[in-house]
Amino acid sequence: MTILLQRSLLRVCITLALYINISHPVCLFQGDKVNYHNMNFLCKMGGYFSQQCLSETTDFRFPMEITKVTKKNVTMIIYEFLQQIFQLFSKNLPVGAWNVSMIEKFQNGIHQQIEELEICLSEELSKARNSFHTWILKSTTFSVKKYFQRITNFLIDKQYSHCSWEAVQMELRTCLIIFDSLMKKSTS
Repeated sequence: MTILLQRSLLRVCITLALYINISHPVCLFQGDKVNYHNMNFLCKMGGYFSQQCLSETTDFRFPMEITKVTKKNVTMIIYEFLQQIFQLFSKNLPVGAWNVSMIEKFQNGIHQQIEELEICLSEELSKARNSFHTWILKSTTFSVKKYFQRITNFLIDKQYSHCSWEAVQMELRTCLIIFDSLMKKSTS
């Protein structure tokens, strides 16, 4: 092979490698680290659950079927879960009683996870075409949406009171713990 041909071949290989890296983004979701920070921000934004708020607690009926999803579907469930949390924390927050800086950091952390997951999902959805798994996934994401609708209805019924937000904050702490176990399932 001549030197000119070798150089041309090397350029083609480098160009192809760069094209593949640019056109196919790599999933870099590291939810466990961000989830830990989100849990801390969630805990610090409101403070302790006061006794006056005990009457505001309710059972939101967490959809336990999400804990049984397959490793293949975990990313989509996590994504839906984060979308719902982000939407919930984008309206009618008890700003006067809660630490605004922590709320913003929490929202930014959730948003960061959503953006990372969108890259992962674009890769997964292009591969997934099995209708049975799609049906299970739609059913589970619907359960997540219904769960967050119950939370939203609770907040509306309580007129977004401080105590109702404290109850939601406690519920979401539990959710993030379950969410953490889902993330560990997706990486194992």
